[in-house]
Amino acid sequence: MQLFEEISTLLSGQKPFVCYVKPNESIWNLQVQQTNEIIAFSDQSGFIFMPFDAGVKICIPTEISAFSQGNFENLEQKSADKFTSEANQKEAFEHLVSKGIAAIQNGAFDKVVLSRKIVLKEQISLVETFQNLIATYPTAFRYLFFHPKIGLWMGATPERLVKINQNQFETVALAGTQLFSESIIWNTKEIEEQQFVTDFIVSEIASKVKNLIVSEPKTIKAGNLAHLKSIITGQLTDDFSALDLITTLHPTPAVCGLPKNFAIDFIQKNEVFDRTYYSGFLGEYNSNNQTDLFVNLRCLEVVNDAVNIYVGCGITKDSNPEMEFLETENKSMTMRNIIVFSGQ
Repeated sequence: MQLFEEISTLLSGQKPFVCYVKPNESIWNLQVQQTNEIIAFSDQSGFIFMPFDAGVKICIPTEISAFSQGNFENLEQKSADKFTSEANQKEAFEHLVSKGIAAIQNGAFDKVVLSRKIVLKEQISLVETFQNLIATYPTAFRYLFFHPKIGLWMGATPERLVKINQNQFETVALAGTQLFSESIIWNTKEIEEQQFVTDFIVSEIASKVKNLIVSEPKTIKAGNLAHLKSIITGQLTDDFSALDLITTLHPTPAVCGLPKNFAIDFIQKNEVFDRTYYSGFLGEYNSNNQTDLFVNLRCLEVVNDAVNIYVGCGITKDSNPEMEFLETENKSMTMRNIIVFSGQ
């Protein structure tokens, strides 16, 4: 269809752009920057792409972008290709998890989120893979972001960071993972992990906002997985802005751990790669007085002739290293199941 032809043209022309589809919608949004410079985010309206920790905070500003929308109709899925993880990844990740558990038992922190990078040394068909991603995960925030000086990312994230309309906001506490079934039973580790996230968000914002309401956790489906989610709503006060809320929330314990600073320090010292934009956040900022941002999970990065798939899991005192590796394998299937190799 015409949208995918336009995306191909933009990629060939090395033009900065983002194409995205919101959860449970069939409307595509295409925002194309009219210059090739990197524009750092500084509270301006536009589409923002933010790193996990250190890194360039990018904005595609509304005022210097071309924006278009349309509806998908009868979106065709392409046949995906299969691949397996490198043989040494299981041992390395289980060793990392064991170090995390030991640190928790020694009182360093209560929870840490540890991740791995799966490298696929293949060229993929970007447009056909993105087409599969959109068609396969209708309940996720689906996107393709490209900047010639940053690179290409795409993903289908199940987790909203925050949605703000005027002074009303909504955020979520999402944690715990199982393969989806109709009869899920959550164990203590998963319930505790999700409660950590909820408690952190409430403790950080309760004194700064009005009319805070927290729902009971419910099971939600995300691709082939299930998570526990609580919805948290409230009102911003006059002296607590949208940017204040975002800065307070990110990164939540769902992507780093708790206490935050100790968990981030452990991640930086023990993960053997830079997360860059994985577990950062992205989306519309202050567009028509509305902000809608999502955590960058279930994502991949294209670097030269390789693909990096990023996956992680929350580690608590009750974690089992082998089960945590299996959780990352299950999460990686979100991206593995939609990849189309070039020339297929």
